[in-house]
Amino acid sequence: MRVKRMSLVLLCALTAAAVVPAARQALAQDTKADPGLSDVLTDMLRGAEGENATSGPDKRVPFGREEMQLSFAPLVKQTAPAVVNVYASQTARLRSPFDGDPFFEEFFGRSQPRAQSSLGSGVLVDPTGIVVTNFHLIKDADQVKVATADGREFDSKVLLKDETLDLAVLKISADKPFPVVAIGDSDALEVGDLLLAIGNPFGVGQTTTSGIVSALARSHIGVSDSSFFIQTDAAINPGNSGGALINMGGQLVGINTAIISPSGGSIGIGFAIPSNMVRAFADAAKAGRDFFERPYIGAEFERVTPQIAESLGLETPTGALVSSVDETGPAANAGLKAGDVVLSLNGTPVESIEALDYRMATLSIGTNASFAVLSKGQQAAMDIALERAPEGAKLAEVTLR
Repeated sequence: MRVKRMSLVLLCALTAAAVVPAARQALAQDTKADPGLSDVLTDMLRGAEGENATSGPDKRVPFGREEMQLSFAPLVKQTAPAVVNVYASQTARLRSPFDGDPFFEEFFGRSQPRAQSSLGSGVLVDPTGIVVTNFHLIKDADQVKVATADGREFDSKVLLKDETLDLAVLKISADKPFPVVAIGDSDALEVGDLLLAIGNPFGVGQTTTSGIVSALARSHIGVSDSSFFIQTDAAINPGNSGGALINMGGQLVGINTAIISPSGGSIGIGFAIPSNMVRAFADAAKAGRDFFERPYIGAEFERVTPQIAESLGLETPTGALVSSVDETGPAANAGLKAGDVVLSLNGTPVESIEALDYRMATLSIGTNASFAVLSKGQQAAMDIALERAPEGAKLAEVTLR
């Protein structure tokens, strides 16, 4: 019975293959013919009827196997040369409980320093040799080397690093410009978008995997204080850290950072730092900053709970509640008050305090930001100056409660 069923499936496939050319020839001869099978299938899947039915070839079910010969190869050729391997090493002396004991030191000698190394990935974002990678790869490293996709190896200099963001910027030098990946707009991503992850998993060499955007604005995953990540099901494994997350336009939209896995290998839950944060961090490094400085507005925020949302007349618990305002700060000068709720920043909705913290960090000091707020039941708009924090002021503007 099982053999008969398999034969039936094969027969159907062969029959369909024979019918397709004939159907196409008939459609070509009669320009007034009904919509093709692929269009009908597309309309059925979408539930479209009448005027809403498919009228063109865009976004339809593939008609025949030849229309399914799709490949990511052009994107890989375009972007992979800018993805590098990062090797960090440090010399660590392992302490023994018998250190300092003359008897044991006489017979066993003193403990010897041992070299420890880590392996990861990085992305060239500037032709002068600016490489973005993860902080945890180069933390406490005595030496950091970078190997490019063409096999060259370079000593690197750490320009900027930030443990709270888990980002670091390296600099390598050569006589000719390096290949780069353009930094895209991570805020333009939508759940379901196709992505490529390029890195060096387990040190086996440059590897490309594909997936989709599984979720946006993921927080509380225990990776860093930034608490704002892109989630993807593209396979990310140890060694992929610091590697590139690429959209279908060939742009960098994230730096692969971590996975959730009971085994240490990929199970389809990976996280990347959004490219808009990466851009701001890289710009700070290129400007010669010693540390990544977030804009200061002189206000602190807390979470909007369902109870708070109901009391304020909000349909859902969204935004960031202003818990306190420095009377001499930019926020107070613009009219922001304790009890107000920030709903959007520069036209982009603020879903949570993590979203506000992230979006604030991507903005430049010395500019103004447009805030949409709910104040005493009324919506209002205000421009707040983004300033450098005064000495002694709290840099962290977000309070988790």
